[in-house]
Amino acid sequence: MNNILIIEDEKNLARFVELELKHEGYATEVRYNGRTGLEAAVAEDAHWDVILLDLMLPELNGIDVCRRIRQVSNVPIIMMTARDSVIDRVSGLDHGADDYIVKPFAIEELLARLRALFRRIEIESEQNITKQTTVTYRDLTVEKENRVVRRGEEVIELTKREYELLLELMENVNVVLARDVLLNKVWGYETEVETNVVDVYIRYLRNKIDVPNVDSYIQTVRGTGYVMRS
Repeated sequence: MNNILIIEDEKNLARFVELELKHEGYATEVRYNGRTGLEAAVAEDAHWDVILLDLMLPELNGIDVCRRIRQVSNVPIIMMTARDSVIDRVSGLDHGADDYIVKPFAIEELLARLRALFRRIEIESEQNITKQTTVTYRDLTVEKENRVVRRGEEVIELTKREYELLLELMENVNVVLARDVLLNKVWGYETEVETNVVDVYIRYLRNKIDVPNVDSYIQTVRGTGYVMRS
């Protein structure tokens, strides 16, 4: 069952879309403003297959929500907008949306766009079931083509940023990587994110990959950064 997060402040529309999606077999949750929507979208335990995101939202607009989601996740986003201007559509796509739909829309069109999106994801997934380039460290393995992380036989679910941070460390075993280096490698040179976000994501990673009573995979080098040592 696909999980869909609806971020829409028009409660009647949100309820209508929610009921129609549930009727089609989707699992849904609704948030009615940008701030709570963002929190739900990037929660550590979030497992959304698609986010339906309104452009005009209270507290935090859809463009800002989309941009912030893209800092931590590659979950597909369909922007819902009452604005049919080219600049609004381009802005949404430029900030990370995968598709857009103009309100008012027929529910059949939304369902068709969702089916097309899931078909594309399925095709890409099938194409990635090829010979994998792997990176290993202790009992951790990263399959680069399909972006899967395993500890032994167990698959570990990571967000996009967590995955990229782990891969950077695993590809540089015994190299101490400073926080600003990791920030530039994983978040990009144009980012406005502070370097302490690296510490936050290292903590997230440790919570997911470390084993109780066993030394952490990732070592802290005080005053500098982090390293995986062989």
